[in-house]
Amino acid sequence: MTRTAQKVWFITGASRGFGMLTAKKALARGDFVVATARDPRTVIAALGEHPHLLALRLDVKLEAQAITAAQQAVARFGRIDVLVNNAGYGLLGAVEEADAEEVRALYETNVFGLLNVTRAVLPVMRRQGSGHVMNISSVGGYSSYPGWGVYCSTKFAVEGLSEAMSAELAPLGIHATVVEPGFFRTDFLDQASLVTMRSEIGDYHGTAGATREFAAVANHTQPGDPAKLASALLQLADSPTPPVRLQLGSDTVQRVRAKNQLVEQEMAQWLDVATSTDHDDVVQQAA
Repeated sequence: MTRTAQKVWFITGASRGFGMLTAKKALARGDFVVATARDPRTVIAALGEHPHLLALRLDVKLEAQAITAAQQAVARFGRIDVLVNNAGYGLLGAVEEADAEEVRALYETNVFGLLNVTRAVLPVMRRQGSGHVMNISSVGGYSSYPGWGVYCSTKFAVEGLSEAMSAELAPLGIHATVVEPGFFRTDFLDQASLVTMRSEIGDYHGTAGATREFAAVANHTQPGDPAKLASALLQLADSPTPPVRLQLGSDTVQRVRAKNQLVEQEMAQWLDVATSTDHDDVVQQAA
């Protein structure tokens, strides 16, 4: 894959992690970057001053801020070629342990925030007749884990949105890809990115509890290299035929393959039941 022109990136959650590294690599190769965070000073602290960088204040939960940021991006650089919906955080605990406030707050950022930014940027891309929306999901957006159920549900939502967007936007010259990272050596398991549910129920000690214990010791020992993920996103941006889904990390590849096999096995075991629910006239037509 070869680059054809300088790109303008719009990246949420760009002060650290995947967002910051992607912004840094895009700037290093000569692209333009609109890097957003709730406090734009954190972006400058992470990336430094750069003539191709526009650091903007954006709390993705506030749609008005997203619209303003998109307008400022176009005013500065004239277009938006790549949107990276990266802002988000994790919530750890069993599904029953999550209270309504914790669930609502997570969806406000991980799902509704992504929609706010997407709605703000897509009119720009539609006018251009080009663009690429990259929604950062997770391996947990394809296959859920004990202890991550509510978090994974937000990423399942991102997966469904992304699939539909890919079909809706393709005739307009715009691509949409959902990116599924596995466990990468970022700050995701730090307190700044991960919220642990306030409630703990003893009956879940062997499932969600085991995941809590794993998260406590796994921080910064994960197999994935964040810098390599950022390089992969640049490759994705340069592809003329990007995929609907991009799995990143050997652990993601293994988990996706295992789930696909399990779904096929279960469907085969229950195929007679699955196909027995059609109306009789449908069954007769099929015969």
